[in-house]
Amino acid sequence: MLSLLKIKNLALVDQLSWQLGTGLVGVTGETGAGKSVIVGALKLILGERADKGLIRTGETTCTIEAVFTLADDSTVNDILEDSGLDRCEGDQLIIKRVIGQSSTKQFVNNSPATLAVLKRIGTEIVDLHGPHDHQSLLSTDRQLSMLDAYANSEKPLTDYREIWSEWHEKSMRLEDLRNSERATEQELDILKFQVEEIDSAELKPDTDEEEEIENQFKRVSNSVKLIELSSKIAGTLEHTVNDALGETLRAAQELQQLDPSVADRLTGLEQAALELLDLEREMVSYSDDLDVDPEEENQLSNRINTFETLKRKYGATLADVITHGEDARQRLMEIENRDGVLDDLQIEVDSLYKKVLTSAKKLTSIRKKSAPKLAKEIATHLKELGFKQAAFELSLIPTPESKPTSHGMEGIEFQFGPNPGEPLKPLRQIGSSGEISRVMLAVKSSLADQDATPLMVFDEIDANVGGEIARAVGDKMAVLGEQHQVISITHFPQVAAVAGQHFVVEKHVDSGRTNSSLREVTGNKRIEELVRMLGGGNGQQATAMAKSLLKH
Repeated sequence: MLSLLKIKNLALVDQLSWQLGTGLVGVTGETGAGKSVIVGALKLILGERADKGLIRTGETTCTIEAVFTLADDSTVNDILEDSGLDRCEGDQLIIKRVIGQSSTKQFVNNSPATLAVLKRIGTEIVDLHGPHDHQSLLSTDRQLSMLDAYANSEKPLTDYREIWSEWHEKSMRLEDLRNSERATEQELDILKFQVEEIDSAELKPDTDEEEEIENQFKRVSNSVKLIELSSKIAGTLEHTVNDALGETLRAAQELQQLDPSVADRLTGLEQAALELLDLEREMVSYSDDLDVDPEEENQLSNRINTFETLKRKYGATLADVITHGEDARQRLMEIENRDGVLDDLQIEVDSLYKKVLTSAKKLTSIRKKSAPKLAKEIATHLKELGFKQAAFELSLIPTPESKPTSHGMEGIEFQFGPNPGEPLKPLRQIGSSGEISRVMLAVKSSLADQDATPLMVFDEIDANVGGEIARAVGDKMAVLGEQHQVISITHFPQVAAVAGQHFVVEKHVDSGRTNSSLREVTGNKRIEELVRMLGGGNGQQATAMAKSLLKH
């Protein structure tokens, strides 16, 4: 769940720290008070691109920070590891955005991250819906995923996709090979040239040949300078050992003869002389081993040029070059031995296709059994949300048997008929945002057990509905709140009254500056807010109604 949201210098918000609990959390406030800032902050946390116009006037940056407490952090940690980021410590995930005038930065668990990472994480932990945020519900691919989730068909779908992927890959190879009948002599010549060029280089896979060659070339090409430097070191050491150090040793011996007590203080002197003598001999030996060999330098230079030429043509690394050579050899072999390869590949594709059909039929059977059940459940929720005589169907649309897709052998269309006597229409053809919002809530309610998204945010989806329907909307959200954390930003007291926590967004002026703030209301303060929402002023009737809503 979202346990903490901190906002600083975002739009009208100077500074805000919001601690949330579990279940249904209601957020209310007058129009223009700043409720949209809450949703805007969450969208920024979830990877939405930032506009510097969001920064509070007079400030240079704004900051949003969210702390999520994860009951199961495995999926999020997989995303973090895949993105090269540290795993969550304990059960906390911290996301931070810093938006400046010229740049924005984002952090996950205090490590710099990309917007793409935030979006991937957001998809897994937050489901945000506003009056116009229903594209996922209108997508037929998403609709099919919803049915599969309801039908608990994850394993048969995974099994099908594994077989389909193999069949699809082999089918593409078969088609490509058939097209190779039209391969030109030029293509064959190019493939032969590439294979021969890479083979002639005699590259050594799984070795550090390139690094070793470069190091050898560096040493050989600098051999004259190396001889000069090592000889200079040897000469200096020889002078030091024979002259200066020799004189020092003689002085030390005479000193010890005059005062034996100084011997302990001079114990390292003789050892130092021996070590310097050894070092001088090593430098002489190193210098003698260095040869100025133009032929060797030329060979190493040619080898490096070969590496660079191959990488420029076939890949960024020698490993890529080797892989390209293997692919070219395979392609060349297939073209040159086309008929035999075609026959073998066709047999393999036919065998896999039969397995695809068998697996697809199992998946279709599960979907056909579950579709009417899910449609009936959604229709029940729709009736409770005010569509007393509405019809709802899940239409499975078969795909041609010759063209199985990665989703199976059928597509789907959620069809809705809010009015009796009118034909059912696909959801995407429904124009009313109020209707589609309630359909979305009905679908979410039907899939509450299967939906793994821990946080759901509903931004005024109860707009354009009546009082009794608003009560039903609130009840649905409260039920969802038993299995998810649900944040509902609402104008309806019927929704706010069923929330486990109730927060009010307020706008006020301090020292000539407008500021939006957020406070939790309980007890009489909550009743006062519900009375305000009911439009009853301080009337006893409105107060009694507010208390009744809370009791409900």
